[in-house]
Amino acid sequence: MDTDVETLADDVLAGDGGEAERLEAEAEAELLRDRLRLAVINIATSEGKKTGMEISDPVVACIADLAFKSAEQLAKDVELFAQHAGRKSIRMDDVILRGT
Repeated sequence: MDTDVETLADDVLAGDGGEAERLEAEAEAELLRDRLRLAVINIATSEGKKTGMEISDPVVACIADLAFKSAEQLAKDVELFAQHAGRKSIRMDDVILRGT
């Protein structure tokens, strides 16, 4: 699948730069999602061993997907808060505001 994304990115680079940026962002999001999924698997396995429980793969995948979607929404919200305040960077106040 990575080869497909790279091939598409190469094809698009000759054309619209916005499309290449979109493909790059999608590839980066996919990489982050995969890394988060691995982290969730490691945490779930470790915690399961501590308690003597086994957590099924579909449950771990669901937890990882929910965590990613939650982080994605948090990022969008704090970005909007910063934009509303006329800033280009996110501050801790934005994150705290989102948490309330």
